[in-house]
Amino acid sequence: MPKIAILDDYANAALTSADWSSLPDGFEPVVFTDNLVAVEPLVERLQEFEIVCAMRERTPFPGEVFRRLPNLKLFITSGMRNNAVDFATAKEMGVVTCGTDSPGSSTVELTWALILGTMRNVAFDHLTMKQGGWQERTGSAVSGKTLGVVGLGKLGGMVAEIAPKFGLDVIAWSPNLKQERCDALGVEKVSKEELFSRADIVTIHMILSDRSRGLIGAEDLGRMKSSAILVNTSRGPIVEQQALIDALTTGKIRAGAVDVYDQEPLPADHPFRKIENLLTTPHVGYVTQESYRTFYSQMVENIQAWIDGAPKRVIGG
Repeated sequence: MPKIAILDDYANAALTSADWSSLPDGFEPVVFTDNLVAVEPLVERLQEFEIVCAMRERTPFPGEVFRRLPNLKLFITSGMRNNAVDFATAKEMGVVTCGTDSPGSSTVELTWALILGTMRNVAFDHLTMKQGGWQERTGSAVSGKTLGVVGLGKLGGMVAEIAPKFGLDVIAWSPNLKQERCDALGVEKVSKEELFSRADIVTIHMILSDRSRGLIGAEDLGRMKSSAILVNTSRGPIVEQQALIDALTTGKIRAGAVDVYDQEPLPADHPFRKIENLLTTPHVGYVTQESYRTFYSQMVENIQAWIDGAPKRVIGG
């Protein structure tokens, strides 16, 4: 019977998030909690599997991997978009590729947790209390400040809609931002230069592409107020890593918060882990019990539909 590989299940949550026993006898899932990026070990691991369930953008699947997995028949990713997968080659090799729904509110929630946590020194104060201390620093209120949103799409728009509840003014910029979008959300459209110079909080909500890679660099960070913070819950490479390290360690900006990185999982010796004024989380914007139930239950549904000869949520036709 077909073997099912569940990849990159860091929290070992896949088997408890869906009813895999509903699949026909013999369709037994095998869970991998580590992350293989190199082609050779990945191909070796997956040689015997006919079904692969992947978490979006954790393991890259270039064309070479699909070409070297002759037994692979069905590939399922969380979400309906995965920039780390060569879907064209998968189709060429006769592999059916499917996706799942992707609840969007969880990343918005984490964005606000990071904004508020950074402004109010929550991580520092928590550690201070655990070490037996008391008040050592003064936080900063968000009310009366200006939020700069880089990317006013679905998630950026949701973040912007919440901001007035905290008494924030909102300005926005992206390369293709339309005035109509800003008007619909009650947001002021500004230039990139003005956003970085005016905003007290900059939050990033862009899709990673060739155009957005390195979009925010030293010049942009250099325009920010020394009291400002930068939050990135989109993709690490959108912000030039060394420029952010320099801005934080030299005091060009007050603090930062990031959930995403150039390399994931983040190496244990990475400089980000040692920067005291950088709040870090391990790419958990979409990681909630509710999201995982959606991802994995729909993966089970997709497998059953494929077995029945009527694949669901097919990517790339």
